[in-house]
Amino acid sequence: WVKRAVDLESGQRKIIKLVFFEKFTAHIGNTAFDCFRSPRKEARILERVAGHPHFMHGFATSDSKGNIIRVLDFIYGKSLYDTIEDLTGSHENYFFDVFPGILDHFKTCIEAIGFLHHQGEKHGDIRRDHIIIDRESGNYRWIDFDFNYRHRENIFGYDLFGIGNILIYLTGKGDLLMQDLFRQAHPSIGMLEPQDRNIVFHHRVANLKKIYPYIPESLNLILLHFSVGANWFYENVDQLLEDLALVNH
Repeated sequence: WVKRAVDLESGQRKIIKLVFFEKFTAHIGNTAFDCFRSPRKEARILERVAGHPHFMHGFATSDSKGNIIRVLDFIYGKSLYDTIEDLTGSHENYFFDVFPGILDHFKTCIEAIGFLHHQGEKHGDIRRDHIIIDRESGNYRWIDFDFNYRHRENIFGYDLFGIGNILIYLTGKGDLLMQDLFRQAHPSIGMLEPQDRNIVFHHRVANLKKIYPYIPESLNLILLHFSVGANWFYENVDQLLEDLALVNH
């Protein structure tokens, strides 16, 4: 249902998204989110982000049956996920030499999500492979807006947890898995507690300072808002950005 194409007039590569419906329920802590694909939502957001440097661009049209088809500009570049996975070297070198620049770029991505939220819209499927680093501009750009969710508490909650998962991933230079730490007999094992785990993915560590003590407390406290032990969650991206502005890296 996702096809590659070429514009016969311009010769530019395009992505065509046909209609595909699916739905599922996601659980974060004690909160359930009913998620489903909505071509209409993605079409609406494409209009709202036209020209915005940190989103994919395109337009929507309808086929003969009235289905909403999205025609997207192809972004040349690697996903943020592939970029991190391809990095070599120690975490410490990464954290002090590479991570600061990546974090600055990621902040612009968070601001872009704030741009959506301030219009009453949400991304719906925030993941590290849904950010493409544009080879031409260097901009980090969000893709795939067709997931929607029914919110029972905070309209933006699911997006915020997605942002938190990416932030933990970037800070850790990848996922830190409990089973890997046990297999390595890592010295932190004796210090880790159940509340140190990621609130969404319980096999991942969120309290990264227990693994890498040189991570600033100001940054680690942000990560802990996305842990099992959190007793307060971010309600909007502005709160998160305010805390990130206080991080010294």
